[in-house]
Amino acid sequence: MAAVVRMPALAAGATEAAVQSWLVAVGDEVAAGQPIVEIETEKAVVEYEAEESGVLARILVDEGASADVGSPIAVLAARGEDVAVAGESVSVDEPEETPVTTGATGGTESSEDGTFLPPPAVAELAPSSSPEPPRRLFASPLVRRLAAERGLDLSSLVGTGPNGRIVRRDLDGRTPPASPSPSTPAAPEVRAPAADPTAARAGESPAADVEVIPHSGMRRAIARRLTESTSTVPHFFLRARIRVDELLALRARINEGRTTRISVNDFVIKAVAAALLDVPEANAIWTEQATHRFSHADIAVAVSVPGGLVTPVIRGVDRMSLGEVSAAIADHVERARTGRLKQEELEGGSFSVSNLGMYGTEEFAAIINPPHAGILAVGAARPSPVVVDDELVVGTVMTVTLSADHRVLDGALAAQWLAAFVAKMENPLSILV
Repeated sequence: MAAVVRMPALAAGATEAAVQSWLVAVGDEVAAGQPIVEIETEKAVVEYEAEESGVLARILVDEGASADVGSPIAVLAARGEDVAVAGESVSVDEPEETPVTTGATGGTESSEDGTFLPPPAVAELAPSSSPEPPRRLFASPLVRRLAAERGLDLSSLVGTGPNGRIVRRDLDGRTPPASPSPSTPAAPEVRAPAADPTAARAGESPAADVEVIPHSGMRRAIARRLTESTSTVPHFFLRARIRVDELLALRARINEGRTTRISVNDFVIKAVAAALLDVPEANAIWTEQATHRFSHADIAVAVSVPGGLVTPVIRGVDRMSLGEVSAAIADHVERARTGRLKQEELEGGSFSVSNLGMYGTEEFAAIINPPHAGILAVGAARPSPVVVDDELVVGTVMTVTLSADHRVLDGALAAQWLAAFVAKMENPLSILV
């Protein structure tokens, strides 16, 4: 008997997702547990596996299109069942698409939950006796978001998807025009002069020089999780100054003759893992039922991507060499910035690292990424006065700030972990053994 494949809920709180690509075609046999489609969530691309064996009889959501979680995306026929009959035997609603219409007054509106609604019907003024009808362009919410982030005008693109739909690959390699023509503003409303020109005028539309940027799915997810963190996780903060002259000298020697260079951040990630093994009580997370303590160090690394931030998890850092850690971070960063991370690569771990030193930031405090017990904020290494044998000398100093979850880490335990981390950084050979 034919079965409906529905859009899975792959990320907490997600209400919709997009089909990135189908891994099988209509008529192909699939086995239970076989990946059949790549689903794009707010932060990652996830391979979704068939829950039962059969033959793909019908695809309901094409590549590049979005659908609500739980809505049908395909029909799977049982083995031996007529595929053509099975494909039509299941009554499902086709996914609704939002057209982008050019040449009409007005624009696409958003509902309260962030989904786009078709523009209202409006009257058009005919520019000539034989006006051309407006061209209707179909694009998924995902494609509209990416186009907006890249400054691309969808009306200038030619869709290569089914029925001329604009899909994600149509955006690749496109750049916004050098001098985009601003939209013609509406005629200003005539007002009587206000008695107080600085008085607030509530209820009015934004001024002409204000750019209104709709929230993307990633932006909403970041806002939701960080608001949850600051309102439910009891943060406290510890700061340390680390002299890194020896580490920088060792890094320079390691990088001699290397084509792929080891970064200071690679040392930081490795030292964080080593400190978690030295202080195993800190390698834990809080749950409502119990504290979960881990035997290995899985570290999340904050990565800036267009439109937001993701934190891929590097697993088993304690078992990796410094070179392996560097390669793993580079791989995760590259795939994060091209949207190719998998959902499981964004989950797990007990600790995060956020490094803004490359931007020249000397010191900052980061918000904990739940359910992790802590996040280390790393600043830039700069020449600073230090005291050595009662004498004042110039050394290279880095400031780090630990944000700790007080439900898991008490003050003394957090201080013990931070001291272990500082010791590893100031004696960098200990990181390598």
